[in-house]
Amino acid sequence: KWARWRDIFCQQPIEKIRCYFGEKVALYFAWLGWYTYLLGFAAAVGLVVFVAGITVFNSSQVSKEICEANDTIMCPLCDQKCPFWLLSDTCTYARVTHMIDNEGTVVFAMFMAIWATVFLELWKRQRAQVVTNWELYGWDEDEEELAMELINNLQHEPRRYRHSYFRSTIVLLLVLLMIVVLIGIAHALVIYRVVATALFTQSDSEFFREQANLVAVMTGAVLHYITIVIMTKINRRVALFLCDLEKPRTFSQRENNFTIKIFIFQFLTNFSSLIYIAFFLGSPSTFLPRASGRWGCHPSGCITDLFIQMAIIMMLKQTISNVVEYLVPWLAHKIRKRQKRPKKKHLVLGEEEEVEDPCKKQWLSNYQLNEVNIFSLFDEFLEMVIQYSFTTIFVAAFPLAPLLAFFNNLFEIRLDAIKMMRLRRRMVPRKANDIGIWLQVLEAIGILAVIGNGLVIAITSDFIPVQVYKYTYSPCMKENNTAIDCSTGYINHSLSVFHIKHFEGLCCRYRDYRNDEDYSYTVQFWHVFAARLAFLILFEHVALCVKLIAAWYVPDVPLSVKNHLLHEKHNNLRKELRWVMLQEVLRVTMQD
Repeated sequence: KWARWRDIFCQQPIEKIRCYFGEKVALYFAWLGWYTYLLGFAAAVGLVVFVAGITVFNSSQVSKEICEANDTIMCPLCDQKCPFWLLSDTCTYARVTHMIDNEGTVVFAMFMAIWATVFLELWKRQRAQVVTNWELYGWDEDEEELAMELINNLQHEPRRYRHSYFRSTIVLLLVLLMIVVLIGIAHALVIYRVVATALFTQSDSEFFREQANLVAVMTGAVLHYITIVIMTKINRRVALFLCDLEKPRTFSQRENNFTIKIFIFQFLTNFSSLIYIAFFLGSPSTFLPRASGRWGCHPSGCITDLFIQMAIIMMLKQTISNVVEYLVPWLAHKIRKRQKRPKKKHLVLGEEEEVEDPCKKQWLSNYQLNEVNIFSLFDEFLEMVIQYSFTTIFVAAFPLAPLLAFFNNLFEIRLDAIKMMRLRRRMVPRKANDIGIWLQVLEAIGILAVIGNGLVIAITSDFIPVQVYKYTYSPCMKENNTAIDCSTGYINHSLSVFHIKHFEGLCCRYRDYRNDEDYSYTVQFWHVFAARLAFLILFEHVALCVKLIAAWYVPDVPLSVKNHLLHEKHNNLRKELRWVMLQEVLRVTMQD
């Protein structure tokens, strides 16, 4: 019943999963179900914000000014063979940009920062409740491993803790080298965009010439996804090699070390290109007219490029990756089953007998399933944690991320159930009372989400420049006229003038705040810069304070669990004291 598609909206039988697969697998599905449940609230808010953005698609004053700027000549976007262009040519792109980049985005980014904290705090409560029912709240994994070793061999001596500064230095240098390689791959993806835009601009097709930037962004996102697929396999091998160099004492320590390394590598593989697009690609170049040219984002800004990139990567990961993730074990199972068809006579314990017993048929059927991978559960966790990063870190640029993640997880739970029940042999059950180091990883992602969304709004978005214009330079500040939109005139205010020396009297515009004479920064630039910095500091401090307050307000352990543990301790101490007192009475009696 658990592995059926028609029960996709039904609650998971966590207790039965625990009895069959063990606590470690059951806690994964309990966490995934809880994450999906709370993700529904974030998805609903994100959808409302996105729909609200659609309502201003045609009514935004800023996009109206861009669409009506038929006489605003913009500077060429490259050094050679690039023509002048009209600002109105970017009308559609500008409307999409301001559909994403609005006041609702800022509110949603703050909401997701709080949601991430509340989700983790509520999960801690849920986990405490579950493991208390399993009587594993105070369970110690190291003690369990030592006990198992002693059961196998009473003369067993535990492996001692060891530390080598030489090995640690080598591992650190190799990790840094791998990080440099991953950052280099991100730069290569950006260079691809530059080259692709140039090639599409010179194409014979009118569509490719007009939409060169958009096509380059979309094909770059597909290439980024292919890079993620390839580098995932390489990252795993490198992480395993580094773990072997460290020589961890126990399996759990090895698993934790591997988790940290593979997450760092996968995070950079998935996000280094997005980080570069969001925070570095749109920075002005030294050639003033080309400040928003091919070496940067679209003239309307980088936030739409970020939106497109995230949308394509998430959709590809949630369609192709899930299909491959299911088809590969399914095909392997079919091939394995065909190669090992049971005959009429089957050798069991050295005797020929017909396989007619239903139990033996079931045993044979289970044996024909694919061998389980020791990292199969780890891979599921890693996939969900990377998705959690997409859902929280750049949500200011892609409000639909929680919605896509929510629908994906509904299918993910059933896909994982089908793989575990029908396609793979059962894992060796392992005890656990938490999701382990993944909890620390999720908490780190929550902090990165605050920093990332704050930087997106402060640097990538046009939210701050528009607000500075509204409350400093707009007609509303000069004329007490409430009938006019306060953002009227923002586009002309945000464009600087470049005088073309070869053609007297001719000039073009570009996005920046510079003087016409010496091209130095204007007062407006420093006002916007100070506002960006102030907003970033204020946003991050407020969000982090709210996270701390939420973490304090929501206790990690429910009162029922605390009282239950207190009652157990009280009873255990009472029994121990009674036993001690009985022994003392017996000792005194014997002496008498």
